[in-house]
Amino acid sequence: MAKRTPALKFILFTVLLDVMGIGIIIPVIPGLLAELGIPDAGQASFTGGLLLFTYAFMQFLFAPILGGLSDQYGRRLVILIALFGLTVDYVVVAFAPTIIWLFGARIVAGICGASFSSASAYVADISAPEDRPKNFGMIGAAFGLGFILGPVLGGVLGKVDIRLPFFVSAGLTFLNFIYGYFVLPESLSKENRRKFEWKRANPVGSLKSLTKYPFLKNLFIAFFIIYVASHSVQSNWSFFGKEVFDWDELDIGISLAVVGFFVAIVQAVLIGRAVKKFGQNRTIYIGLVCNLIGFILFAIASQEWMIYSFLAVYVMGGLAGPTLQGIMSSQVPANEQGEFMGAITSLQNLGNIFGPLIMTGVFFYFTTTADIYFPGAAFALAALFSIISGTIIYKTISKRKESLSSE
Repeated sequence: MAKRTPALKFILFTVLLDVMGIGIIIPVIPGLLAELGIPDAGQASFTGGLLLFTYAFMQFLFAPILGGLSDQYGRRLVILIALFGLTVDYVVVAFAPTIIWLFGARIVAGICGASFSSASAYVADISAPEDRPKNFGMIGAAFGLGFILGPVLGGVLGKVDIRLPFFVSAGLTFLNFIYGYFVLPESLSKENRRKFEWKRANPVGSLKSLTKYPFLKNLFIAFFIIYVASHSVQSNWSFFGKEVFDWDELDIGISLAVVGFFVAIVQAVLIGRAVKKFGQNRTIYIGLVCNLIGFILFAIASQEWMIYSFLAVYVMGGLAGPTLQGIMSSQVPANEQGEFMGAITSLQNLGNIFGPLIMTGVFFYFTTTADIYFPGAAFALAALFSIISGTIIYKTISKRKESLSSE
């Protein structure tokens, strides 16, 4: 375990810097789209959804490929190549003169961003099964901390120049690359490596590989629905704030920093304690109920103070995802973790493909063309999805417990 702790710190810091690079640019996306000729919040939201769709679709295609390559060549090499590619991508976006350039850059970013499956597999490599929920939660905490620091910095920089955050993101990601090159050790031992095979490294084949684990089939469906629902926040937050509260870049950055702070607290501090006190199953249920309540409250928020108050409930939903992922990962052999995490990332990205289109489409419809003006409609739809996913998870786990007790 002595070797595992430094290695975990290395990968968490890598994720932190990478997410900071992403978080910096989020507050300026509405302003950048306005500069490129799309000033309307509803239309900008839908265009932003299409950009996210492009990014997620490329991740969907390449996550199993990079996951399979990391099973053969190790996690370190794949992570470093992807980080260098992201550095180049941010520079391209910084100089983008048209929307077309943004879509091209999203293609490159999606390919390189697929390396998160390797980062997750890295954590699985160095974690004992009982520690995986906590350590996956630490990845979530690194994301949260990145979204505390990144959006505020992006909001401040965006006030100076709308494109400055992209240059800073390029610098942070390159720093991440240098850090990993000199410090990050390899996590996958030679005996646990296996040869890359194309039949396992395509997105459909990758998703089919998930069917090898009968207990997990329905959990995969629920996992997918959870990710679709999450885009009511991920894809719409900046545009919702701009439409309802007239937020500028700094307002968006501060709000995202508050979200990141709460997420970091929940996933770094509370997940391990919750699993220890309530067990994995109850921790998942608590998280799902908080998700549901949070979405409902967001849907009816009409004052700025409400959105901040309701965050305290919503972020507790972060207990569910890492704990569920930990349960699923514990069912998979060590030499298949890279492929499995690649498949999980493909599943997430399948949700990220449909999520932005659905949620930004709903936001666009209810803020521009619907008879009823309801900017919170996407949150209401996410609440419905939370009920569906929660029902699936509860029935699947209950059935599993009954099956084990009868054996």
